Amino acid sequence: MDKQKRRKNELKFENWEELPGDGKRYWYDVLGRFGWVARYVKEVDGDEITTRFYQKIYDEQGNLVEIHEKYPADKGHQKLEEE
Repeated sequence: MDKQKRRKNELKFENWEELPGDGKRYWYDVLGRFGWVARYVKEVDGDEITTRFYQKIYDEQGNLVEIHEKYPADKGHQKLEEE
């Protein structure tokens, strides 16, 4: 485990949770001007190597409406279907 990388991630991201295999999921939220929230999520393995990075978009009611996976491959914005 790279303790220096872990400390840097813990300082940058406001929240995190443990994942299996000593990995972590870090995230922080950015409030938009119209009440929407963008949540930036970074998942790392036990060595603090990024395995996945994506953005979740929530509307003003807190409903998840869009996901934009950026790493390992940029899949663009994917709107979620309304039920």
